[in-house]
Amino acid sequence: MRVIVVLLQIFTASLCLGGGKHLFILSGQSNMVGMNPEASFTPLIAKTFGKEHIIVVKKAFNGASIRSWVKANHEFPPPLGGRVPKVRGDLYKPFMDVVKLAIKGEKLKTVTFVWMQGESDLNNRAYAIYLRELLKQIREDVGFNEINVVLGRISDNGLDQKKRLEGRKRMRRVQVGFAKSYARGAWVDTDDLNDEKQKDGSIHHGLHYTKQGYVVLGRRFAQTSVNLILQMQKK
Repeated sequence: MRVIVVLLQIFTASLCLGGGKHLFILSGQSNMVGMNPEASFTPLIAKTFGKEHIIVVKKAFNGASIRSWVKANHEFPPPLGGRVPKVRGDLYKPFMDVVKLAIKGEKLKTVTFVWMQGESDLNNRAYAIYLRELLKQIREDVGFNEINVVLGRISDNGLDQKKRLEGRKRMRRVQVGFAKSYARGAWVDTDDLNDEKQKDGSIHHGLHYTKQGYVVLGRRFAQTSVNLILQMQKK
């Protein structure tokens, strides 16, 4: 057992050698806004790779559709209602400006995109296409082709309600399917992060997560990101 631990430490250390930093880009809507990377995500990442070898960037927006990150329309005809911004990709520039500032002058070893979003796109049947387009935009602007992707599957909020039920179920399927089909992809479960106990003892599955739920979310994102990097380095 001790030999295995030592070998793992040597392997992990090797990921930090040879120049370049591990970039982690965190984005999405309100449930990413509510997560504090310094309290949950960054500690595990820093412990694994060393604080001096990582860059963690977070830029998230409340109540935003993926259409606000992607510059092109992928729905025909384009939707007239719902979360459709007047200008497609209106949030992408402020998002990417923060990323570019963080990596200016830095050499990158790996890039991992962590995405917690989807509740604003329950009627968006082109979601997977938009997500692939978003990754293409990031690749081009960051200048790094092999990007890892970690998706947070939207929670079980609303699965006990008829309103927009099919959209919620479809989004969850799309997110898991995308993560499984993407060569460098993975997803995390969030169904237990929004459980709020009521006065009558019942459990309410809220839209947003509990205080502890956000901590757990960050840790899951971190561990999944680390696992992806280790897996890719072995290939």
